[in-house]
Amino acid sequence: MPVSEDRQKFVYDFTEGNKDLKDLLGGKGANLAEMTNLGLPVPPGFTITTEACKVYLEGGEEPPSMRDEVTAHLEALEERMGKKLGQADDPLLVSVRSGAKFSMPGMMDTVLNIGLSDESVAGLAVQAGDERFAWDSYRRLIQMFGKTVLGVDGELFEEALEEAKRAKGVTTDVDLAAADLKALVAQFKDIVAKETGRDFPQAPREQMDLAIRAVFDSWNGDRAKLYRRQERIPGDLGTAVNICSMVFGNLGPDSGTGVAFTRDPASGHQGVYGDYLQNAQGEDVVAGIRNTMQLAELEQLDKASYDQLMQIMETLETHYKDLCDIEFTIERGKLWMLQTRVGKRTAGAAFRIATQLVDQGLIDEAEALQRVTGAQLAQLMFPRFDEKAKAELLGRGIAASPGAAVGRAVFDSYTAVKWSRSGEKVILIRRETNPDDLDGMIASEGILTSRGGKTSHAAVVARGMGKTCVCGAEELEVDTKQRRMTAPGGVVVQEGDVVSIDGSSGKVYLGEVPVVPSPVVEYFEGRMHAGADDADELVQAVHRVMAYADRMRRLRVRANADNAEDALRARRFGAQGIGLCRTEHMFLGERREMVERLILADTDTEREEALSALLPLQKADFVELFEAMDGLPVTVRLLDPPLHEFLPDITELSVRVALAEAREDANENDLRLLQAVHKLHEQNPMLGLRGVRLGLVIPGLFAMQVRAIAEAAAERKNAKGDPRAEIMIPLVGTVQELEIVREEAERVIAEVEAASGTGLKLPLGTMIELPRAALTADQIAEAAEFFSFGTNDLTQTVWGFSRDDVEASFFTAYLEKGIFGVSPFETIDKDGVGSLVRSAVEAGRATRPDLKLGVCGEHGGDPESVHFFHEVGLDYVSCSPFRVPVARLEAGRAAALNGKGGSDSR
Repeated sequence: MPVSEDRQKFVYDFTEGNKDLKDLLGGKGANLAEMTNLGLPVPPGFTITTEACKVYLEGGEEPPSMRDEVTAHLEALEERMGKKLGQADDPLLVSVRSGAKFSMPGMMDTVLNIGLSDESVAGLAVQAGDERFAWDSYRRLIQMFGKTVLGVDGELFEEALEEAKRAKGVTTDVDLAAADLKALVAQFKDIVAKETGRDFPQAPREQMDLAIRAVFDSWNGDRAKLYRRQERIPGDLGTAVNICSMVFGNLGPDSGTGVAFTRDPASGHQGVYGDYLQNAQGEDVVAGIRNTMQLAELEQLDKASYDQLMQIMETLETHYKDLCDIEFTIERGKLWMLQTRVGKRTAGAAFRIATQLVDQGLIDEAEALQRVTGAQLAQLMFPRFDEKAKAELLGRGIAASPGAAVGRAVFDSYTAVKWSRSGEKVILIRRETNPDDLDGMIASEGILTSRGGKTSHAAVVARGMGKTCVCGAEELEVDTKQRRMTAPGGVVVQEGDVVSIDGSSGKVYLGEVPVVPSPVVEYFEGRMHAGADDADELVQAVHRVMAYADRMRRLRVRANADNAEDALRARRFGAQGIGLCRTEHMFLGERREMVERLILADTDTEREEALSALLPLQKADFVELFEAMDGLPVTVRLLDPPLHEFLPDITELSVRVALAEAREDANENDLRLLQAVHKLHEQNPMLGLRGVRLGLVIPGLFAMQVRAIAEAAAERKNAKGDPRAEIMIPLVGTVQELEIVREEAERVIAEVEAASGTGLKLPLGTMIELPRAALTADQIAEAAEFFSFGTNDLTQTVWGFSRDDVEASFFTAYLEKGIFGVSPFETIDKDGVGSLVRSAVEAGRATRPDLKLGVCGEHGGDPESVHFFHEVGLDYVSCSPFRVPVARLEAGRAAALNGKGGSDSR
């Protein structure tokens, strides 16, 4: 729907907004307004809203009233500053910067020094008393404007700049004199004219208007869309545009620009963290084109600005009650704040900071749960490098984003994506990354750069994505043209060679370094306890946050486990029962032939013999499982495999029989087997004779399994144990199927109770995995004491595709085209599958108010899906043992977010 602009305001002065208006003003604009309200030194400016962007993107034109609003705000800014945009003698210059609701570092466009021209550059030089500064600012404008607004290949400007430095015999742009920069400006203007067919625009207002459009357009740029898909940011939010009066960090040694963090974004530790670059402007720090000095060194250069910055950082962290990421500029000893936002951080830092802020009384436990995510916890459970292993150290950089990443060296994003799609694990190695490298960064196991610090593009984006990153490894010489990296001592890493990077220490190794379990996994396994060193400090933070989650959550968390070993691990990880025991896994290996005999039995005698042989084996499995989970519920799903999983492959068997017949030594059993396999062969086994259908067609099959469960429970109970078995009938589509199986099961359970002298409570329920079952949940609930949603099969049957077949064939295209924001097998499809789950919950509980409801597909361990299951009122989620901690955390986060906590005994 088009955005209505009736009496709508599209432009806000920085004095008019606040931090709560991110939907309208974007994150950058809202926070600039908030800092202005706090009385901090923010250069005056105004923000064009996201609503204006939406109008522009829908119709290709700005709202008609927007231009007049911009003019009015620009005139007010000019009056306040005492100068006009681009005037010849003393020009007002502005920056035009993007600013979406959610931080998208480097993904959209920014243009600095708007208002400079052939005429005003001389006036700027006089006003500043620095000719070099003026021409440096002008060349930056043409370079940024040419690339981002006019679409000129940025490499053309970079090559010209590099050539100018080579000709002068210098290595950095600050060593170029005014005359060099003046010549470079002329060269840049020639590049623009040649590549675009027009001269660089000299009218200041035209520059600003074109830059505003470019920022709007960048919302739908390839890299912005790719980043939004990666970070699951909605595509319909639009971006705001911030017009800010320029302050200059490139005015000499008493000027500079920097990025600061109120805490270390890599570790979470308190202290002075950030980067500063003398005589530099805006993007130089995050671009990584020059290696920066540490923020602490600023104290020696400019103590007054340093002290003021420290005070402002404390003010902002207390105000936002979180780690803040700050951009600032010092102009000839005057400090200016250009941006603040809640900073991206590593997974370990997120947990440490959350508990630190609780201890400081800034946030409570419920808020602490909103500062961490299940995805971050999963990252902390990944393995790390074995410090005792022998490894060849190539060099060391800055530990920008932790993790242990191993892969083949690649030196450009195209190769990273290409090799990754072929199944190779790769490490992307660059001098520095830029936003165009995003697809390569996503495809890589980790990123290594020879330039830049903790605030460089590579570091910020990697932390946001949870990717391992080492930056600023200056001793490693990266040659992207020759596709190689040279280490001290002459060791050369060619493209394709395996390297290992440690984002926790900054070390870079040649070859593959062995890994060991994460200390967080060791903690969950009970092999590690909180102590004093750094790893134990992290464990202590995780321990505390998990305690917050367990106190808050309503959803219980079970595990999917088929044997005692997995069940015990799940229990150590905090599982409160088994939500899915797949009995078909108990019939693989040596037992497969026994099931094959059962399926192919021609007579009642053959079938009973097969069942009698299977019964004690099944019972022994359940005895072990009930002992491992004593006192906790164990939901046992009766046999549910597609039939073909227990039969010989029809092609292989046909070939074997044909060859035997050709040799005239055909085996009678093989001939009989082939005949039976042909009879039972299915074109689509996933929708064939399986689940409850198999139990109804093969007499005694489900009765044998129920008997094994009942006898195991009775044996455990007579041994003073507390077995809590639940029997689940799979693939039910109609209540009549369930009623038939239930009647038989109750008869068997009664027989076992009589024989063992033990009363048994064995609830009978079903798995809701077919659309018809969800749609008739009110009827099915009459015969079921619990539902467990099998969301894997429900997703397949709702969408009409097989996961195994389609993920490799067209899912990539669907994700790239935006048809899927994320795979429906990874995160539940709320509109389709989720709608069926919601309606089945309501209908089932309307029939049976005490109906117990759970989910046992892998969606039960997906963070976003857990929030949905909390919302619709399930009692528990069940997932693989390794994902149990993630589900526990997300269940707590869901309760904290909705203000509804507390345990539920169901």
